[in-house]
Amino acid sequence: MAEPLKSYPVIGCCGIDCGLCPRFQSQSSSACPGCGGIDFKDKHPSCGYLTCCAMKKGLEVCSECDDYPCKRFDSEKNGYDSFVTHRMIFTNHDFIRLNGITHFIENQGIRIEILNEWLKNFDDGRSKSFFCIACALLPYEKLVEIHGFCKVISDNTDIKEKNKQIRTKIVTIADALNIKLILNKK
Repeated sequence: MAEPLKSYPVIGCCGIDCGLCPRFQSQSSSACPGCGGIDFKDKHPSCGYLTCCAMKKGLEVCSECDDYPCKRFDSEKNGYDSFVTHRMIFTNHDFIRLNGITHFIENQGIRIEILNEWLKNFDDGRSKSFFCIACALLPYEKLVEIHGFCKVISDNTDIKEKNKQIRTKIVTIADALNIKLILNKK
């Protein structure tokens, strides 16, 4: 078995929230081990961020580099990437620069715990991507608020109704914050 290339595969070198991605949360053979995780290069052989940041410079994330943000981020600055959670890369990098990687990973761990609870107790079989995106895009304190709301939903409620209630709460909060949880379809 190969060694991981980074200590924290739940955050991409580029700043994406790998631990909150549906492929990271997958139980199938297509599961992603996260950025620099064991066998990552088999699934993503040409990741320039990982090559430069982790493999050449030995860093966890690009914001630890003196050259951040380099030209590699030019397309991200212009919003070219359609992957919804890429919207958070600069926010994540800013947080890491101000507070350190350890504090980010602690917060990320709580986001992942909330996501795992939602997937276990509220997923109707069609909500994994929605929950992953919500956990990545919503502010930390709002996730904690929604998590508290989940505790008042009765265990006796059927899964479809539980899912409806939590999705409504998530959408209501996202709309109030003007956060789009899905891309507009063309």
